[in-house]
Amino acid sequence: MLEAYSKVVIPEMMKVHGYKNVMQVPRLKKIVINIGVSEARENIKVIDLASDELGAITGQKPQVRRAKKSISNFKLRQGLPIGLRVTLRGSMMYEFFDRLVNIALPRVRDFKGVDPKAFDGHGNYNMGLTEQYIFTEVNLEKSDKTRGMNITIVTSARTDAEAKSLLEMMGIPFKKTEKKP
Repeated sequence: MLEAYSKVVIPEMMKVHGYKNVMQVPRLKKIVINIGVSEARENIKVIDLASDELGAITGQKPQVRRAKKSISNFKLRQGLPIGLRVTLRGSMMYEFFDRLVNIALPRVRDFKGVDPKAFDGHGNYNMGLTEQYIFTEVNLEKSDKTRGMNITIVTSARTDAEAKSLLEMMGIPFKKTEKKP
């Protein structure tokens, strides 16, 4: 994917957006994957199962995120583990991006493309997945339940239009928006 970016995407972006220097072309900075594990309040072993699955998907050991404050309405105590996070950079990031676009997203049921409105205004893209089973690395026999995850793709693009153009050229299928007459 990194090779395709340097040989295909950079020249195309320079032509489309009129960049004069190669260093002006937006690129992927990092990909952050988050999983919220709220059931860990009752059963702490759920964190280990979710950590193993996220580690298999990303190839990197997840960081356990803990509650910052106690919230009585959610039966949450300060310091309890409630989520997992992995930050991917460099070659691991491009390898995960390749698997996400070419293997995982086509396995989503009734997939029509990802939402083109999920940009944050600064050139970063957020995508929510409802189940981890779309990744082939997850062992279905060991998994106890489906877990959703949030994937944030951080780019160096200044605007959402540049970021969308970059991600389209790298292979992310966006939904086609129909214009109303």
